[in-house]
Amino acid sequence: MNNDVRRLAADLDKKAARALPAVAAVVAKGANNIKKQMRDEATSQGSYQHFHRTIGYDLRKGGLEAEIGPDKDKMQGPLGNLLYFGTSRSGPVLDIDSAPDAEEPNFHRFLEQVTEEL
Repeated sequence: MNNDVRRLAADLDKKAARALPAVAAVVAKGANNIKKQMRDEATSQGSYQHFHRTIGYDLRKGGLEAEIGPDKDKMQGPLGNLLYFGTSRSGPVLDIDSAPDAEEPNFHRFLEQVTEEL
């Protein structure tokens, strides 16, 4: 029985090692899709006409995590808090949940494909 457990553990380690690059690719594609939609939604000719250029993403933890949103170090990047969350006197102008909510079904579908292929 002990040998069976070791073989199973070794097999699971191999599959996990093969899965990580595929999962990282799904995360990167999802992050890019969310970034694109957020940029499209933020395009304006008004007082925040350059804000959409500040939206990007960074991959972390070996590509298994993504941080998506405006870069506060870029021109008009600090407007993100006002545009997405509003102020005490006005509501938000943009919906921060719109793009992630739209991408969620695709993200889950592609993760399921990765697990099925293993």
